[in-house]
Amino acid sequence: MHCEFPDDSRFVLARGIILEAAETALSYFSDLSKLATGEKLNGQDVVSEADKAVEAMIRARIAATFPDDGVLGEEEGLLEGPSGYLWVVDPIDGTSCFVHGIDQWCISIAVMRGDGAVLGLICQPTTGDLFVARKDGGAFLNGKPMRVDGKTAIATGLLGVGANFRIPVKQVSRFIHLLLEAGGMFIRNGSGALMLAEVACGRLAGYYEPHINAWDCMAGLLMIREAGGWTEDFPGKNGTLLTGGPVIAAASQVRDELLQLIDRSLQDERAIA
Repeated sequence: MHCEFPDDSRFVLARGIILEAAETALSYFSDLSKLATGEKLNGQDVVSEADKAVEAMIRARIAATFPDDGVLGEEEGLLEGPSGYLWVVDPIDGTSCFVHGIDQWCISIAVMRGDGAVLGLICQPTTGDLFVARKDGGAFLNGKPMRVDGKTAIATGLLGVGANFRIPVKQVSRFIHLLLEAGGMFIRNGSGALMLAEVACGRLAGYYEPHINAWDCMAGLLMIREAGGWTEDFPGKNGTLLTGGPVIAAASQVRDELLQLIDRSLQDERAIA
């Protein structure tokens, strides 16, 4: 695969890191019988030794080349740096799938400067797919330009939906009810980062999750914008990079109907409460 952004030293490093991380993660995935795991908040929020090992490797590679850059990772939190650059890392997004032998997981790396992402990379090691984007530089899948689906509608496409126990269950179930009533259909594969990448390359019409963490979405949101799609500001008025917030992204022609469905679901939830 050629390097889409050969003059950007951080992109070159990030690409090398994510490919190395993919090999490391696959080595654990190939023998899950020996994988040590634990719970975080509940039985659906898990962490494995693979997550920790991959993030440690990523942090070490960044520190060796750009020691003044900050890093925000799912497993080890925030390490600030004076350079103005912040790497936002999810070593394995979709850990629940990973530990159960399901191949729907990925590695996500974003590089932020100031308040916005300037680089985004997502790798699905089990397929070899590498999604990359650079602010104002386009988005690519395996070296070829990618675009969101410019024709599909809610009623004809697939919408990615994320769920977790950080928000009320009814917030997701009500939205899905309204989506189905509108003739739409949803998919949830366990990895928000991967589903955002699939919006960017036109496989999904959009993605909605009432609450997501920054390391799950910063790379994917940049990809969607660079692929011609639309994303809501993240983390929104009430969130921060450390607390997360809602994520909404879609092909442009799907935006208005998706926002209407979300607004209706939130109104209904308030009325029921």
